[in-house]
Amino acid sequence: MSSIADIRKDYQLQSLLESDIEKNPIDQFSTWWNQAIESQIDEVNAMTLATVDANHKPSARIVLLKEFDENGFVFFTNYNSKKGLDMLINKNVALVFFWKELERQVRIEGTVEKVSEGVSDAYFNSRPEMSRIGAWASPQSTVISSREILETNFQHYQIEFEKKEINRPPHWGGYMVKPEVIEFWQGRSSRLHDRIVYGKDSDNEWKTNRLAP
Repeated sequence: MSSIADIRKDYQLQSLLESDIEKNPIDQFSTWWNQAIESQIDEVNAMTLATVDANHKPSARIVLLKEFDENGFVFFTNYNSKKGLDMLINKNVALVFFWKELERQVRIEGTVEKVSEGVSDAYFNSRPEMSRIGAWASPQSTVISSREILETNFQHYQIEFEKKEINRPPHWGGYMVKPEVIEFWQGRSSRLHDRIVYGKDSDNEWKTNRLAP
């Protein structure tokens, strides 16, 4: 069996040059996003969300991007979850997309805020029925004695919402990450990767810099 240290890949698909990028990082993200969609990447919207708790300890998990625009990147979760409680205390978060099929990574740093109740309602109502019931049934991130707790809760809410509208739980909704830094990483041969980072200047305008890999 080979050593873990021997696992490596030489990236050779594409490059990322200053002459190729958009002036606005959201436009650049849109370009890469569309290319990722066209590449039929499985769960292309999966992104790592990193948060920090009251003791300054970071944690990270995968969440799903559901919308993005000039204002930021939107995902949905349980407000009472570990990440929800972290974000209540510390608004600073980070996101990472890794599209290995394109040898690309996008790293985002910014602050988070809840989306409006109307936006949360609209997305919740678009979800499959079983997912909506699941949002009621799971006390996310809390310790439970067995899986039977979840199954019992699920059956309870199935009965409660039978022939009734499944409204959004008050503890569930959306967040928007408002970007302050966005870095685009393109894998290159010999580990000489391309890294272009966008940040705001004193006039609140986006500026770019190249980072050493």
